[in-house]
Amino acid sequence: MHVTDVQDKTTVSSKNKVVGRFFSTRGLIYAGLIVFVLLLTVSLVLPLFAVLAQIFDSEFSGISGWEALATYATSPGLLRSLWNSIWVSVLVTVITLPLAYIFAYALTRSCMRFKGVLRSITLLPLLAPSLLSAISLIYWFGNQGIAKSFWQSLGFDSIYGASGIVLAECFAVFPHVLMILVTSLLLADARLYEVADTMGTSRVRKFLTITLPSSKYGVISAALVSFTLVITDFGIPKVVGGSFNVLATDIFKLVIGQQDFQRGAIVAMLLLAPALLTFSVDYFVQRKQTAVLSSRAVALVPKPRKVFDMWMTLYCVVVCLLMIAMFLMAAFASFVTFWPYNLSLSLVNYESALIGRGLGDAVVNSLKMAVGTTIIGTATVFVGAYLMEKTKGLNLVRSVLRLFVVLPMAVPGLVLGMGYIFFFNSPSNPLNFLYHTMILMVICTVVHFYTTGHLSVVTALKSIDSEFEAVSASLKVPFYKTMWRVTLPICTPVLLDVSRYFFINAMTTISAVVFLYSPQTRVASIAILNLDETGDAGAAAAMAMLIVGISSIVTVFYLILGKWVEKRTQRWKVRV
Repeated sequence: MHVTDVQDKTTVSSKNKVVGRFFSTRGLIYAGLIVFVLLLTVSLVLPLFAVLAQIFDSEFSGISGWEALATYATSPGLLRSLWNSIWVSVLVTVITLPLAYIFAYALTRSCMRFKGVLRSITLLPLLAPSLLSAISLIYWFGNQGIAKSFWQSLGFDSIYGASGIVLAECFAVFPHVLMILVTSLLLADARLYEVADTMGTSRVRKFLTITLPSSKYGVISAALVSFTLVITDFGIPKVVGGSFNVLATDIFKLVIGQQDFQRGAIVAMLLLAPALLTFSVDYFVQRKQTAVLSSRAVALVPKPRKVFDMWMTLYCVVVCLLMIAMFLMAAFASFVTFWPYNLSLSLVNYESALIGRGLGDAVVNSLKMAVGTTIIGTATVFVGAYLMEKTKGLNLVRSVLRLFVVLPMAVPGLVLGMGYIFFFNSPSNPLNFLYHTMILMVICTVVHFYTTGHLSVVTALKSIDSEFEAVSASLKVPFYKTMWRVTLPICTPVLLDVSRYFFINAMTTISAVVFLYSPQTRVASIAILNLDETGDAGAAAAMAMLIVGISSIVTVFYLILGKWVEKRTQRWKVRV
């Protein structure tokens, strides 16, 4: 054999290995993208289509879809619920937005003390189900509330109804709005204020011409988030709504109470419309947003102003005291022996809930669902975001995937849960075996909160130089090794935040799983709802406080773990 023949065979062999490796890597990427599209199609798109198809199912009512849609959509009861949902959501937004803006302004533009403590107190509602604020209001201003006379002196007959919903929703929505506004107000260029000072501009004029315009996109986003959270919330209207009907409670009554799936689907589509509208508006607003800070911007450092700082401190303390009062009342009620006749403290409510009613399993189920959601959700979000941002090819599939990953943000939990009923409970569906199982509740929860986690990871990935992937490709290192050895360690702090987000929301969610649980898979948040329906408010408060306790412990654990990971990350950066 000639030397040239050996060289030719060696060259061909090496080329085949390179081509095989190339097609193998590209094939894994393509397969991963297609699998993610299929997963989101099955877990999100098809259930939504199942809700839409249910409108045209005349088996229950005997009326065709369009006729049923036209008849029920114009019925006085539905129109009243729609109007109630809209004006309550608008009112909560109008009340919460200025209150949160002043608080955010105090945190970012004043030199008041204890900012970290005050900010942490405002985050407390995130650790509890929305039902906690409603239960606390009942103990404060309900028929046997300790401040019932005060509430009536304000001109309200009862806490049950629109007034109770508005007050409880303001408490529940406040931290969401505050986080957006704080982020918006942090982006400020000190040079603009220095120029205004040299021109002798008054503080009011500076606020109207510099501060407010620069934060307008944050204000719009916060308003849309507040409106969407209120109009799609189910827990608070269910507890303190009384005879005041809204779309969310109408869906529950139609599906669970009357088994009228056709009209329930019609209401679900109506509930989906405002959420989609606000999401679309927010999307186009964000596209028009321009950079507030340039590369030459100077960070704004607040200057001490004694009187201003004093008033800001006083305002923030009052807001925090109101929030603490809501939590303390729920905590106090959970330990009261028999409200309002025997106010001695005991564990009778916890014993009644966990032992008497056998709800210990519900707490365990909540932990199982939260852990499952955390593991599956975090892993899915990271791998999906990596494939979308750090690989190439299949542009059409990527476009579809980008649409699918932002869609859950615009879908209310009740609508998604109803879609799971119609889709997974169908006898013709080969995935029917998942219905009424814990894994389906985990999937629904992951999908419901998917968008926020995905956007967080995408933001982190975009901050990593693409040279990592380029160098790995030149060295013929498979993308999954780069992802595991380089990208994952860098993104660990963000992934911890995402996993904590999944855990806390899985512990507190109600609307996403209210249609999917069985007696064996009932979770703690649903148990609170059931206890309230039977009039056992003390046990309901006890279950709510158990969720708060678990969420608080997990949050502290994540803070400790995050500091440890940050030190490891900084050490790695120094070595590099």
